[in-house]
Amino acid sequence: MPIRIGLIGKTNTGKTTFFNAATLSHSEISTYPFTTKKPERAMGNAITPCVHTEFNVQDQPQNSKCLDGWRFIPIELIDLPGLIKDAWAGKGLGNQFLSVATQSDALLHVIDVSGSVDASGKITEVGQGDPIADVADIEEELIMWYLKLLEGNRDKISKLIHSETEPMIALADIFRGIGVKESHVKEALKITGLENKDFDNFDMDDSKKFAACLRHVSKPTLIVANKIDLPGADKNFDRLREKYVNTIIIPASADSELSLRRAEQKGLIKYVPGSEQFEILRKDELNKKQLEALDFITHGILGEYMRTGVQFAINVTVFKLLKMNSIYPVANPEKLSDKKGRVLPDLILLKDGSTVEDLAREIHSDLTKGLLYAKDVRYGVRLPTGYQLRDRDVVSLISAMTKKS
Repeated sequence: MPIRIGLIGKTNTGKTTFFNAATLSHSEISTYPFTTKKPERAMGNAITPCVHTEFNVQDQPQNSKCLDGWRFIPIELIDLPGLIKDAWAGKGLGNQFLSVATQSDALLHVIDVSGSVDASGKITEVGQGDPIADVADIEEELIMWYLKLLEGNRDKISKLIHSETEPMIALADIFRGIGVKESHVKEALKITGLENKDFDNFDMDDSKKFAACLRHVSKPTLIVANKIDLPGADKNFDRLREKYVNTIIIPASADSELSLRRAEQKGLIKYVPGSEQFEILRKDELNKKQLEALDFITHGILGEYMRTGVQFAINVTVFKLLKMNSIYPVANPEKLSDKKGRVLPDLILLKDGSTVEDLAREIHSDLTKGLLYAKDVRYGVRLPTGYQLRDRDVVSLISAMTKKS
């Protein structure tokens, strides 16, 4: 199953534009509130340098694609309806929004950093809205959702603990439906200092502190400061970074990225998502307005911020927030191929700390049976089954069955 990233935020912040730019979808974009009435799903990509250039071979990707030395790894993006106050209590599309949002592996919180959206999500004059408050509003809704699940199941948790179920397992059981793991609960209890406190003695402050921490641990979140090209956005961006010092914040212009992707789709320009530049291929087919728009993107966006921020936000989410490593398994270490002779056919994303055995399990559960070791193709050394794989490792799994054949 591909990594799933949810786009959250108030309405009119540019979530759907970001979604369309990242996935080349055609979801409706409008300035009236709540254009997105139900979650929209589409495939985008995380992009990483491919190893085929290092080994000087021509690859034949199967589960991803390779373009100009870059591997495009499919990930799922979900464009969620805009949140309103008290969504956690079921207002608006709250229950639907939060249940889908919390099933994502990570969240991209898209805000209008220009301040042209008011507290209710309606378009207002640039600078009239407060993006810093917008972040706090959405965050509160997510925390309250976690708190609602915790407090609404207090009796069940208590009964499980009294039946000699470990507190960590009992708590994880309540949140399992939204992708929370025991390791998340363990980390949240440790961070909050509640690991040695009886759950029956949790007061409301304890519960909310735990819910807030568990939300952050289980759903890593990055802030996308969208509409960075609008007047005053730079000042709000600085304020945002001062307020949320422990959060990664990416400046972005989703509108610019969408323009570049559409132009590239039509063959008017050469552009790889996330690149710092593009090349105009058919200038004579572009009108004055289009040329002016591309000129603005060149100087106002790429010149100021190096990139539009859309692809960069996705890459940072996958490789930094979720700490995924790109692993290339091959059957034939000499030819870097699979059993059908295809060179570097697959790229598998594994969480940092994953082992050779984890890789075997990810490929097929039966591969763990009789697994002896892996061969590191780059250095020609044997790797024990417990070896923690590193980003860009190219490995061949050796099992008793492989040896026999």
